[in-house]
Amino acid sequence: MEQGNKNQEIGQEVGRELSTRMVMFHQAVAERFGLTSTEHKCLDLLYRNGSMMAGQLAELAGLTTGAITKIADRLEKAGFVVRERSEKDRRQVILHADPERAKEIGEIFITLSQAMYAVTSRYTEEERRVIHKYLMEMTAILKEETRILQRKQ
Repeated sequence: MEQGNKNQEIGQEVGRELSTRMVMFHQAVAERFGLTSTEHKCLDLLYRNGSMMAGQLAELAGLTTGAITKIADRLEKAGFVVRERSEKDRRQVILHADPERAKEIGEIFITLSQAMYAVTSRYTEEERRVIHKYLMEMTAILKEETRILQRKQ
């Protein structure tokens, strides 16, 4: 077998396993709080990006505004977000994530963060830069491929 093909197979195997474990982990986190994984990740987008219009969240998440409305309904009912009507345009809704609930979710990630730090601390600064660059490039590819798939629906 050619070295290029072997490397590609290894990369695919590792990528698929990492992807599966990541999805399953976030599903378990979501379930802990009575959420779906999509709701959990939309909430994460709010936590990381701050309050935003529902339409902005829809765009960031790659979902329809109708889907975001349903997600916002469930997140509000569960006490994770508060809706506010825009003063400029009463038809627009601003979503605010509750920082106290963010702390609850954040506690679940403490041991994960510690374990990840233990792994990354074994690498040199240069190796960490390469890993970071690689992961950012893979993230960009995933965002683009998701956008392409969503356009085909």
